[in-house]
Amino acid sequence: MENEPLIDEPLKRELAALYRAKDRHYHNLAHIEAMLALAGEYRALLSDPEAVEAAIWFHDAIYDSRAKDNEARSAALAGRKLAGRTGAERLERIAAMISATATHELPSLQSPGSGDFIRDAALFLDMDLAILGAAPDAFDAYEQAVRREYGWVDEPMWRAGRGAVLKTFLARPHIFHTQEFRQRFEPQARQNMARSLKALGLAS
Repeated sequence: MENEPLIDEPLKRELAALYRAKDRHYHNLAHIEAMLALAGEYRALLSDPEAVEAAIWFHDAIYDSRAKDNEARSAALAGRKLAGRTGAERLERIAAMISATATHELPSLQSPGSGDFIRDAALFLDMDLAILGAAPDAFDAYEQAVRREYGWVDEPMWRAGRGAVLKTFLARPHIFHTQEFRQRFEPQARQNMARSLKALGLAS
């Protein structure tokens, strides 16, 4: 029903169990809680904070480091679990936000009020990447955790793949979509990633 919360306590428990899987070293409940804390901090800027919170809860619900379709599968899971709790257009927006985490580029959704949605999506994507602009020790711990999630990848392949991801972000005019996150996280994020490339032996 429309007046029920999008993410009620039973659904939180169900999703939390997924995030507690033993092979999750970074994409776990702590990551979700960190994003929810940022969503609370920036709540006044969100036009639909509840939808953003739903996207946060679901965006890494399916996570297999060997798979290429985690985001699409997580978006589909959100669609199934949230069906009947809100309208189709809102569900589509939540799914679009989740799917956008595959590239961290803004989703394109042309509909009435889409300006507010794009702003929410921008903030959501920036929350997901805030770790890039964390203090150096927190950033290093994040990188070590992601490496453990890709423990099956040999070191040369890991260095090449991770280096490509970092270089793609550094080549963008802005890593973060919103002014708020650029001011707060962008300089440190660029320093962290440049340092990481150097450690990988890939500094340009």
